[in-house]
Amino acid sequence: MKIGSSLPQKVVNEVWHEQTILRLLQLVELPLLDVLLDGRGSGSQLRSVDSDPDILFTCNYLDREILKAFSDSQADDWLSAAVDCLEFLPDQMVVDASRNLATCPEETEKCKRLLYDTVVKYYNQNREPLLRNHFFDIHTGITEFLVNGKLEQALEAIQLSLKLLDSRSREELRRLLCFMAVAAVPTEFRLQKDIENRMAVKRAFTKAIVCHKSLAKGKVDLLVLFLLDNQKDVFKIPGVLHKLVSDKLAYILHGRDPDLDTGYTFCQRLSSQECSSTVQKTTKDELWTLLRTIHENPKLSTKEKKRLLGQFYKSHPDVFIQYFGDCASTVYT
Repeated sequence: MKIGSSLPQKVVNEVWHEQTILRLLQLVELPLLDVLLDGRGSGSQLRSVDSDPDILFTCNYLDREILKAFSDSQADDWLSAAVDCLEFLPDQMVVDASRNLATCPEETEKCKRLLYDTVVKYYNQNREPLLRNHFFDIHTGITEFLVNGKLEQALEAIQLSLKLLDSRSREELRRLLCFMAVAAVPTEFRLQKDIENRMAVKRAFTKAIVCHKSLAKGKVDLLVLFLLDNQKDVFKIPGVLHKLVSDKLAYILHGRDPDLDTGYTFCQRLSSQECSSTVQKTTKDELWTLLRTIHENPKLSTKEKKRLLGQFYKSHPDVFIQYFGDCASTVYT
C-alpha cells in the first residue's frame, strides 16, 4: 500500500491489526475481546537458508533441496503441493522421505503414497491446531454463518481471522489446504479404497486444522470442507478491510484524528457531564422498572411484597416516593 510507505512499519502493522479486529467485530458477536486485543501474530517466520549460511551444507538442507528438485522435475501439482508441506515437517521426517523417494523415482503412485503417508503422520501427532483455540468464539460464529447459509459473511470472517494468525501458521495452513485440494480431486491418486478422496483428506487433516471439544463434529466438518472448497479465496484480503486501512493511514499521514472519521464506531462520544447525566437517567429508569415489577407481581404474597418494598425504600427513598407519591409511607408498613 503506497500510502503507508511514508509511515513507520510498526504503525502500518498496528492499523492493519486494529482494523481487522474492528471489521471482525462487525461480523461476529464475541463475548470477550481480550483474545483479539492480545492475539497479535508473533509466530516465527519461515526458515530462510539464505540468511543462515551454517545450514547450507548440512545433510538436512541437502535432503530438502533434493525433494524440491524432485518436485520440480515431475511437473505434477500433486507432488509439488506435497513437497511444499514438507518444509514444516521435522528434519528427520524430511530426510526419511527424501531417501525413500530415491528408491522409486519413476514410480509416481508409490512416490505419492510415501509423501501422503508422511504428511498424514506428521499432522496426526498431538499438536496445537492451525486455527488457534483462543479464536474459538470466532470459529463458532463462522460455523453459524455456514449453518445458516450465509456464505459471503462466513468467507469474509474467515479471511479476517486468518489475517490475525502469525505468518508461519498462516503459510503452513495455506500449503496444507492447497495439498488437500489437489489430493481431493476424484480423478487423482486414490488415497483410500473405501472412501472418496475428498472425505479421505477431511478425515486425515481435520484435527490438525481445527480441534475443540466444545465445537460439534458436524460444524467442524462443515468449516474444514468450506476451507477446502475455498482454499484459494480464504487468504485474500477483503476489499472492505483494504479501504478501512487505506482511509485510516491517510488520516494519520495528514495529522487528523482517524477515530473521528474512519472505521467503525462502537460508542458515542460524550462529555463528562453528558456521561454523568446518562448514567443517572439509566439507573433511575432501571430502578423504576424494578420497583414496578415488585409492586405489580401477583405471585408475591402480601407479606413478601411489603418486605421487598421496605428494603427498596431504605436503599432508594427518592425513587420510592416519586413512584408512590403521598401514600408512600403506607405501602410497606
